[in-house]
Amino acid sequence: MQQPILIVLHQENSTPGRIGNALQDLGFALDIRRPRFGDELPPTMAAHTGAIIFGGPMSANDEDDYIRRETDWIGVPLKEGKPFLGICLGAQMLARHLGGKVFKHPLGQAEIGYYPVRPTVAGRAVVETWPDCVYQWHREGFDLPAGAELLAEGDTFEVQAIRAGRAFALQFHPDVTHAMMHRWTTQGHERMALPGAKPRHEHFADRAVYDYSARAWLSVFLERWVGQ
Repeated sequence: MQQPILIVLHQENSTPGRIGNALQDLGFALDIRRPRFGDELPPTMAAHTGAIIFGGPMSANDEDDYIRRETDWIGVPLKEGKPFLGICLGAQMLARHLGGKVFKHPLGQAEIGYYPVRPTVAGRAVVETWPDCVYQWHREGFDLPAGAELLAEGDTFEVQAIRAGRAFALQFHPDVTHAMMHRWTTQGHERMALPGAKPRHEHFADRAVYDYSARAWLSVFLERWVGQ
């Protein structure tokens, strides 16, 4: 029997979205924890196949106790050689754990909507075919920590995906579903007024163009992530 995947979420109503659906299709149960609301993180990964820390509106630079605890806890899967994946905020936490920096764009730019992503040679070794554009929802980015591989790069925020051993970080959101996009663009509508952000109608128009390739990429990526 396969051990569950540890899922770390940051909002009361957050879900693991398409990633959770895909992992369940692969036969994995999901052990969902919300440390922000008092859930504990395990001292060892012995009972889990891997761990994923998802995104949220907070910053990896915030001084909240749960942000510090989650960032420090990433050392558990890294030390035990278990698959780890950080999405957006989770990616920035991994970068900080590895000694990298998380920062706002020097011109105040944000990525809210679909933006181009370019895989590196190392990125194509992980998944051969990447989508031309990926869904983003952030106004901070991170640099490439020492010892990590750059897997994909972008224009506004250069570092879009990295790998360090069995740990991966994705600045973009392959987890987003159609329902999540409706929720984010409604509840977070003020973010679309940020410099560089796309208007709401473009989110849905671009989804019709790029979502098929993003879904195909995620399917291959997750199978290789858990089976690497």
